[in-house]
Amino acid sequence: MLTEAVRRRPYQVILFDEVEKAHEDVFNILLQVLDDGRLTDGQGRTVDFRNTIIVLTSNLGSDLLAHQPDGESTDMVQAEVMKAVRAHFRPEFLNRLDEIILFSRLQKADMTKIVDIQINRLQKLLDDRKIVLKLDDLAHAWLANEGYDPVYGARPLKRVVQRSLQNPLAQLLLEGAIHDGETVPVSANGEGLLIDGKEAAAALV
Repeated sequence: MLTEAVRRRPYQVILFDEVEKAHEDVFNILLQVLDDGRLTDGQGRTVDFRNTIIVLTSNLGSDLLAHQPDGESTDMVQAEVMKAVRAHFRPEFLNRLDEIILFSRLQKADMTKIVDIQINRLQKLLDDRKIVLKLDDLAHAWLANEGYDPVYGARPLKRVVQRSLQNPLAQLLLEGAIHDGETVPVSANGEGLLIDGKEAAAALV
């Protein structure tokens, strides 16, 4: 599958997410690609990988980064993270990588923009019905707080938006409580989101 995709489109970015979980056979393949710039498939065809960019991600050492205070440089834990990386991957594999980049963990201050991205995606689902979501600062702050995790970053946010906003909106639309062309105000209190002044969770009861 990989060789066929690159054979058809030789100029592309190839992502191996959470590569530390990959089978040993995957690393044997990667060693060949990183060393020779090409790979031979099961049918004996050799595919050129020299025009691809291969990106590998890993969560090794993420527990160390998760406990860093906000704003602290990754330099403080880089040695320990790299120790975990070297303990897991074979030296011949690491030596073939052009660069190992350590990313700072996502901080709460970054969540506002990510909330906007998720809300814009939800808004596009409503555009055909000309329904406009209008979130105030309280709603933004609630979603940012509930959707943030020190270890997993913003990954929980999509589920929070779906469970706390998208699903209640869908139910209200089915019940006829929200009509096409309306502007729907969304706020929050200590219990959760408020849609048009009413608890969003109540729509699902």
